[in-house]
Amino acid sequence: MNTFWTYFWPIFGAGFLIGVTSGLIGLRSRIVRPKDRVAGDKLVITPSPRRRRQVALLTGFAAVLASAALWHGPLGAADRLATTIERQAREALNYYEVPKVTAHLHRGPLSRELIFAGPADDFQRGELVRLFGQLPGVHRASWSDRSRWLPLIAEGILAAIAGFLPGLLVAYVFERRRRYNAQWTW
Repeated sequence: MNTFWTYFWPIFGAGFLIGVTSGLIGLRSRIVRPKDRVAGDKLVITPSPRRRRQVALLTGFAAVLASAALWHGPLGAADRLATTIERQAREALNYYEVPKVTAHLHRGPLSRELIFAGPADDFQRGELVRLFGQLPGVHRASWSDRSRWLPLIAEGILAAIAGFLPGLLVAYVFERRRRYNAQWTW
């Protein structure tokens, strides 16, 4: 199991796709503001290209945050990751013949810090922290129940934003190319 591929890559890809989509919608606006028009007895004021761009980008950013929250919670990626890491830790503790020690991820909020509990001497404490800190998906291991690392949902949001920004860049390059090619009308 690799944490990057199982947890972070799908949300990075979703952020990228949302960035491309909102960037194409937001950047595809007229250079000159269209005139206001009268429809029946009402004056219809069309939004300016700047306002349209802001709304599209803010909507895309909100969609990125929502997709990260959905991926973490209701779609169950965080639970799958926690279950896998805790199962691997239990198997490793059984392999090292330390059955009275338990290992679980810090919860409230869920983070990638593995917490140990149970009787162990000083050598076992140091070696278990060193060995289990190298498990895939574990950021660090400790015997104290105080987490000093980002919650997993914050890491997921950062991964989604890290995908959103290159998506905006791709949309910008695509739109610049479209505008450049639009000048050639033969």
